[in-house]
Amino acid sequence: MSSTTVTVAQGALQGSEKDGIVQFRGIPYAAPPVGERRFLAPAPPESWDGVRDASMFGPMSVQESGGITAFLGDAADSSSEDCLFLNVFTPGCDDASRPVMVWIHGGGFINGSSSTPWYDGTTLATRGDVVVVTLNYRLGALGFLWLGDLDERYRSSGVNGLLDQAAALAWVHDNIAVFGGDPNNVTIFGESAGAMSVSTLLAIPAARGLFHKAIAQSGAAHNTFTPAMGAAMTEQFMEKLGVSGLDGLLSATADDIAKAATKVEAKLYDDPSGLGGPTGIALAMAFQPVVDGEFLPMNPLVAVANGEAVDVPFMTGTNLDEWNLFALMSPGGLDDPKLLQRLERIFGSGHPVRDAYVADRPDASPDDLWNAVLTDATFRIPAIRLVEARANASTPTWQYLFTWATPAFGGVVKSCHALEIPFVFGVLGNQGAELFLGGPVGDDLRELSVAMQDAWLSFARDGDPGWPAWNAQTRPTQRFDVERELLSDPMPLERLVWDGVL
Repeated sequence: MSSTTVTVAQGALQGSEKDGIVQFRGIPYAAPPVGERRFLAPAPPESWDGVRDASMFGPMSVQESGGITAFLGDAADSSSEDCLFLNVFTPGCDDASRPVMVWIHGGGFINGSSSTPWYDGTTLATRGDVVVVTLNYRLGALGFLWLGDLDERYRSSGVNGLLDQAAALAWVHDNIAVFGGDPNNVTIFGESAGAMSVSTLLAIPAARGLFHKAIAQSGAAHNTFTPAMGAAMTEQFMEKLGVSGLDGLLSATADDIAKAATKVEAKLYDDPSGLGGPTGIALAMAFQPVVDGEFLPMNPLVAVANGEAVDVPFMTGTNLDEWNLFALMSPGGLDDPKLLQRLERIFGSGHPVRDAYVADRPDASPDDLWNAVLTDATFRIPAIRLVEARANASTPTWQYLFTWATPAFGGVVKSCHALEIPFVFGVLGNQGAELFLGGPVGDDLRELSVAMQDAWLSFARDGDPGWPAWNAQTRPTQRFDVERELLSDPMPLERLVWDGVL
């Protein structure tokens, strides 16, 4: 393993070479958001003297143990309020001007880290001759607690996590050339809350012009709060933290803030009405970007429909059985009367929703049908709405559907949330992947992974993943499974239910 040194705007960095890829870990892209900087927008990074060791990941954002980091594993040694670090994987620190792919991790805006082994950029960088960047951002209350009603100085507080991402993109723009990357060919991609971030960054003024293509995996532009909803969450959070004003928020320890955030999240999961506004059956997340009118000027879906980011080629998709992962934590046991009762609470009495889902899934149990409805409500339909909002964009939009079902967990999770990630990164043998994939990986899964990598890499290089772009007439959707095929408007009856046509 050999070392490589480069010089960025802040100073010199020493990385290391592994498996033919040069890695630089734990690079600060903004000033530590601690002390007086807590709850403020990110500030420019500080310089250093000498050569900074970039062989270790920086701390992950403060969070309670568990969540996605416990499930997928993590290579970071600790969590900290000082967490604004990124990592670079590159085939060479030269003047090759390679495409750049910037990954934004998921975790419900409350968990997660760029150092998760599933997000190792080595395979993508090697296979595609691209530069891969992964980043941390502030999570939970530290990244998304709305304080704009309490003090104008904290007007950005409801979107600080997204402003962190924009700051990382600005750092990439200014420095990626020394890592062999092209600052004028940057693709952002992310999953779950990372995909929600990608979709919302389309409408963030601070990110404008800092990326040129975007991929949203299992997340769209629908997870935002109004200031009133953000204020309701802030009130609940302060109650759990045991403080009554800004002084208490600023003096609390980061660990106590993370614990209080987890308590609010748990309470909201049990009672979504605590969101302080109409929720339907969307994900009950206590911390989401707040549409404050300045840093996030308007609802991102509305912004996209109004023409924001029309020059950014966009790709999005979902997994067939997203909700099955979350259903592992629920008791199930629905029968037809209970299913109908739940559906009537959402759609009203006599609505044809059950018949539409049964038509596509004749052998499905009531639990399966309910999970399918929740999958559509929280992931597939919001993705379709975002695609439709881009109908008049000057650049194309592409859609995919991942349908491979894992035999893991007795086969009950099927093609669940997050399952596509190791295929995209080509890390089928990395920590946690074999458990999630249900055992040793065969050639069919390796070929599926290669097909997905090639599509993502083609999109990053040229803005075209290799299948027909979306149009409102045929709605072409690429299906990724051990057998690939191009679908036309998959599951149309279920879509029409949400369109109110049936």
